Amino acid sequence: MITDDESRERAVRAAVRNNAAWCDAVCRAHGLPGEFGREAWTNERRTPPLYPDAVTLTADASAHELVARIDTRSPGCSVKDSFARLDLEPLGFEVLFEASWIHRPAGGASNAPPPDVSWAPLSDADALPAWETAWGDGAEPTGLFRKGLLSGDTTFLAGTDREGRIVAGGVVSRSDSVAGVSNLFALGDEEAAWAGCLAEVTRRWPDLPVVGYESGESLEAAVGQGFTPIGPLRVWLHTG
Repeated sequence: MITDDESRERAVRAAVRNNAAWCDAVCRAHGLPGEFGREAWTNERRTPPLYPDAVTLTADASAHELVARIDTRSPGCSVKDSFARLDLEPLGFEVLFEASWIHRPAGGASNAPPPDVSWAPLSDADALPAWETAWGDGAEPTGLFRKGLLSGDTTFLAGTDREGRIVAGGVVSRSDSVAGVSNLFALGDEEAAWAGCLAEVTRRWPDLPVVGYESGESLEAAVGQGFTPIGPLRVWLHTG
C-alpha cells in the first residue's frame, strides 16, 4: 500500500517506465524501435496509430529537446507527458486528453470475477485478429498488434464466454517491479472485466503490483477494483 509521497513517486516512476517499454515494444513489432534517454523515450519516425512519439520519464524533461527528437512534420504526432508538467502549446500541440496513473498492491483484493467468463492468455498468433476485433468493438482488425508481441514480457489476456467468443481482454506488460495493464476492454461490464483480468494477473504474477492509467468512467471502474490514482498525466497532439 502507498502510504507516503516517496512511495507514490516511486510507484509513478515504475508505471511510467513500464508504459514506455510497452510503447517501445509495439513500435519494435512494427519495425520502428524507439530510443530511451534520461528524460524520455522518443521515436524519430511516425509511430503506429494510438501510440505516442514520446513518453517523458522524468518530471523535468525539456519540452524543446523532446520535440526536437520526434517527427512533427507528418500528421498524428503525440507526446505522453507522464507527469503533466510540460507546456507544449507554444510548440504547436494541444491537449488530447488527461488521465491518472493507477496502482494496485500485489495480491490486492478485488471483486470475484463472473463465473461465465473464462480468462486465459493468447498463445496463438492466429487468435490476434479476433482479439483486436473485440478490442475495437467489432471493427475489422488492422494488424496494430503484431505476433511478435506474443512473447517475452507481454501477455495478451482474453476473457471468453461459454460459446468461446472473446468478450473482454487486456494486455499485461511485465517488468521487474510491476505488471502494467493496458488496452483493457469489455463488451459488457468493465468492472467485471477488471475483476477477471486482475484475478488472472494475480494468479500468474502474485508478487507484482499492478499499474496502468485510466480516465473518466474507466478510472472509476479501476478504483472499484482496488486501484489508487497516484498521479496525473497528459497526452498532447501536434496540430501545427
